[in-house]
Amino acid sequence: MERQSTTGNSFRQDATLVRRRKRWTYTTVLCVSGLLINYLLAHLATGLKLPLYLDNIGSALAAALGGYIPGIIVGFFTNVINGIGDLNTIYYGSLTVLIAIVSAWYAQRGFYSFRKPLRLLAVIVSFALIGGGLGSVLTWALYGFTFGSGLSAPLAMKIHELGVPSEFWSQFSADMLIDLADKAITVLMVTGILTLMPASLRERFYFYGWQQTPMSREKLMSVGRKRARRFSLRVKIIILVVVAMVTVGAACTAISSLHFRDAAVDEQKELAWGVANVASDAIDPERVDEYIARGKAADGYERIDKRFNDLVASSDSIQYVYAYRILEDGCHVVFDADTPDTPGGEPGDVVEFDEDFKEMLPELLEGKEIAPVIATGQYGWLLTVYKPIYDKEGVCQCYVGVDVSMDRIRRNEFEFAARVLSLFLGVFILLLTVAIWFAEYNIIIPIKSMDVATNSAVYSSDDTRTSALDQIHELDIRTGDEIESLYRSVTKTTEDMVDTIENVEHQTEVIKKLQNGLILVLADMVESRDQCTGEHVRKTAAYTDVIMRQMKKEGIYTDQLTDEFMYDVMNSAPLHDIGKIQVSDTILNKPGKLTDEEFEIMKTHTTAGADVIRHAMDMVSEENSGYLKEAMNLAHYHHEKWNGSGYPCGLKGEEIPLSARVMAVADVFDALVSKRSYKDGFPFEKAMSIIEEGAGSHFDPKVAGALIHASDEVYQIMITRMDV
Repeated sequence: MERQSTTGNSFRQDATLVRRRKRWTYTTVLCVSGLLINYLLAHLATGLKLPLYLDNIGSALAAALGGYIPGIIVGFFTNVINGIGDLNTIYYGSLTVLIAIVSAWYAQRGFYSFRKPLRLLAVIVSFALIGGGLGSVLTWALYGFTFGSGLSAPLAMKIHELGVPSEFWSQFSADMLIDLADKAITVLMVTGILTLMPASLRERFYFYGWQQTPMSREKLMSVGRKRARRFSLRVKIIILVVVAMVTVGAACTAISSLHFRDAAVDEQKELAWGVANVASDAIDPERVDEYIARGKAADGYERIDKRFNDLVASSDSIQYVYAYRILEDGCHVVFDADTPDTPGGEPGDVVEFDEDFKEMLPELLEGKEIAPVIATGQYGWLLTVYKPIYDKEGVCQCYVGVDVSMDRIRRNEFEFAARVLSLFLGVFILLLTVAIWFAEYNIIIPIKSMDVATNSAVYSSDDTRTSALDQIHELDIRTGDEIESLYRSVTKTTEDMVDTIENVEHQTEVIKKLQNGLILVLADMVESRDQCTGEHVRKTAAYTDVIMRQMKKEGIYTDQLTDEFMYDVMNSAPLHDIGKIQVSDTILNKPGKLTDEEFEIMKTHTTAGADVIRHAMDMVSEENSGYLKEAMNLAHYHHEKWNGSGYPCGLKGEEIPLSARVMAVADVFDALVSKRSYKDGFPFEKAMSIIEEGAGSHFDPKVAGALIHASDEVYQIMITRMDV
């Protein structure tokens, strides 16, 4: 078989290289154009003070033209570029990436068409749900809703005034309405561009990653329909990438959140200690008894109390500022600043010990300094610092306490986690899509292509083998890794297998010819003992072939007349009289009529022939004995008659094997028209009339009819092989 030339492979490699360079050029142009469209239109909307964003048109267009990868690249880096001027913009990158993915999905299914308005509406609503719906939820997670200065803020306030009690749903509704208008413009512009652009140009922009000969959409779909027994390679890769990235993302988010929380707590501690230091500087420790006894009547008390109140008002995080003298019976108020919700205690009032401080009471009674305490009690989640104030003798006269609310930390921590997760989601979608795309073209499609090509290959003829090998060669997989090595091995194995099949077929054909030749030689040796020319065995074989082909043509016994059966009968026909080898020459060559005793001996050639072939069958396996099985049927039963009056078993009708019924007609016809030492041959017409008369008694009427219906072909065989 002719193999592909080196020149052909080189040409294919050069064509593939040129194709890949063009593809990268078009993809680069598409991505740069998409980024410019997003940037320019967004700034145009801002400059004209339009209540629109117009920052997703380039992403949606790149995705619709180039597929997932260009769309995601444009969407993600649009937010990265915008984030240089406004860092908050980068947190919405995941939404832009999602819009690009949805756009590519819709484009592949033909949704961008003015002829399909309902489908366009579905695209608009989908984009709005992502940009407006998910965007609104993300904004709430990042900043909360305060009806600030965003595009949707005025509309949100009006909706709120109209009776929507929840700020969240007011903002959500406003974001959705504005985004519906924004995304309607986006979808209509993308659809218009796609409609005006020629199909040939659109095809050039699509970003394929072929590492082999590009496949048509139909062939690619047939490859994609190949199902795995359990989990496909694509599913396993997706699971692996998702698990790995989620694990890393979760770990990074958790670690960064812990560090953020520790830093925030340290910041609150510094704030609390700073306030405590300022408050303690205002108190004269030598006058604490006077402050408790006289209260506001004490000189300078109101000035110090005002400072305490000013410290509470100085920060939203500071909840309480107070000075307590801690004794066995409780906390005696020295100073206690008022708060908007709780008036401060009066000097001398006794406050019970907080449960969270009971363990530290011995140290407090001794006037020692304690570490800050973070606890959740009746006043909320607070961080408390106690700074002791010592007199000249070093005796602790009281403690200045500062309670700082930790609720702000919880909110900041939540917002920080939302920012991290938003950034991670954008990167996650980008990397996951790239990983799936890369695996699709570098692993999944090449492996499935080889699977389909090898499983669909047929090797039954030269043409099918050539086609199968060409199909594998045409894949031309060039991943440059183990997949390519596997492809080369599959190709070489297939080539070697085809060569082996061809060699085996050639040898089989030689063996068949040798086998048939030996059969004819053996049959000639048997036939020559009764002084025949030997043409009898060849003519009867030819007649059986004609009869069987005619029956198949007429639809007779089609369930039995397989190609294999017909081949076996025709090639084993010369052995039908093999049993004559055990009949004496005196009987075989007797010129006159045989006596009854001699005829009985002659009849034994049927059983003797069956025994000879049966012994031969014992030497081969059962699955390879089909040829000899029909030879045994021919030898044993070719003298049986349709009406049951034949020999050696007296079978009748379809009890007689079909091969023997065919041979009976062919054998008798040849005997009638052939010249023997004891008779002349009958004319063709006479022989045919005798066969016709014997139909239904001597012969199977269907078999006899087939011979008669093919009389022209039978006549040609007769005159071509006429005895000399």
